[in-house]
Amino acid sequence: MKNDEFNDNIEAHNFEIFVEGQRSFIDYQKEDNIVYLLHTEVPEDQSNNGIAASLVEKTFEYLEERNLKVVPSCSYVKVFLRRHPEWNRILADE
Repeated sequence: MKNDEFNDNIEAHNFEIFVEGQRSFIDYQKEDNIVYLLHTEVPEDQSNNGIAASLVEKTFEYLEERNLKVVPSCSYVKVFLRRHPEWNRILADE
């Protein structure tokens, strides 16, 4: 899967990547050092290509590098975390 660079679109509150010219994104809300991941969206004709998983992983890497914590409100992000429990290290304490 070839994609453009990962981007934090601060104005739109989206983490995003472009694959074959199409935008995939995660909506978020940030409060202090906690980022609430609200919704993941991939174009329908690109679903089941691993784009969402790649986007979540790049988002987690980006947040971890900045010492930010995650609250997963998005159902896809929750499924990703069940499949990749090693990322539980960046979850915010509840």
